[in-house]
Amino acid sequence: MDKYKRYERLAAIVKIFSENPNTLINLEYFVNFFGIAKSTASEDIDILKNVIEKFSFGKLITLPGAGGGVKYIPIANIKSYLPFVREIKEKLKDPSRIIPGGFLYTADLIYSPNIVTKIGEILVLPFLDKNVDAIVTVETKGIPIALMCARTLNVPLVIIRKDSRVTEGSFVSINYISGSQRHIRSMSLARRSLQKGSKVLLIDDFMKAGGTIKGMMELMEEFDAEVVGAGVMISTEKPENKLVDNYISVFVLKNMEEEKNIIDIEISDWILKD
Repeated sequence: MDKYKRYERLAAIVKIFSENPNTLINLEYFVNFFGIAKSTASEDIDILKNVIEKFSFGKLITLPGAGGGVKYIPIANIKSYLPFVREIKEKLKDPSRIIPGGFLYTADLIYSPNIVTKIGEILVLPFLDKNVDAIVTVETKGIPIALMCARTLNVPLVIIRKDSRVTEGSFVSINYISGSQRHIRSMSLARRSLQKGSKVLLIDDFMKAGGTIKGMMELMEEFDAEVVGAGVMISTEKPENKLVDNYISVFVLKNMEEEKNIIDIEISDWILKD
C-alpha cells in the first residue's frame, strides 16, 4: 500500500469532509483509507480541527465511543458571515432592483452559487441542534436557497408543488390563503416525498405576511411532520403581525418606494446581536 505524507492526507481529508458535511465518519475509515495507525489519524484530525476553527471555516466535532467518529459542520459562527451579509445588503439597496409594480429583483443573487451557498449556511445555523430530517420549500425561487440548506445539513430536499404532478404518484393537496393578497391558492406534495413524523425546516426566498409559510406548515400537518422552524432570505417589516412566528430571515425589507428609487433594507437583528 502506498504511504502518504501528512500534507497529502490532510488535503484528502478536507476533500472528504467537504463532500460529506454534517456526516459522522468513523476514525477507522481514515485508518483503512490511508493505511495508518489510529493514533496518526487522530493527530491528523486534531491538526485539521485547529486550522478549520482558526480560520472560521466551520468546526470538527469528535464523538467518542465505538459508534463515534468525526463530523464536519461547515459553519463556524454568525460573526464570520458579517462581511458577506453587509456586502449583499448593499447590493440589495441598488435602486435599479426595483421592478415596476413594487417588486424587488433578487434572481441574480439567488441563482449565484457562491452567494446562495452562504445564505443557506446562515439560515440553517440556528437549527443545527434540531436533528432536521429534511428541508422543505415551495417552488420555484426558494429552491436554490433550500438546496444549499439541504447540502449544509446533508439531508433531503423536499419541494412542494403549486400543482400536482402525475409523474410523482399520489399526493396531498391543500388550499391556503395568501397572507398579502388574500387569494386562495393551492399547494401539493407527493406522499412518498416525506416520511411521516419527520423533523423539517421550511425555507423560502421572500416573506411578506407569511401566508405561504403558514400554508406549508398546514401541509406538514398532513404528514405528521414536526416543523422546527422556518427561514427566508428576505422578510418585510410590514405587516408587523405575521401569520407565523417561528421564523428567521437574513434581511428585513423596511421600505421600498418606486417613485423615489428608495430601497430601505437591513440585516436582521439576530445576526447582528450574535
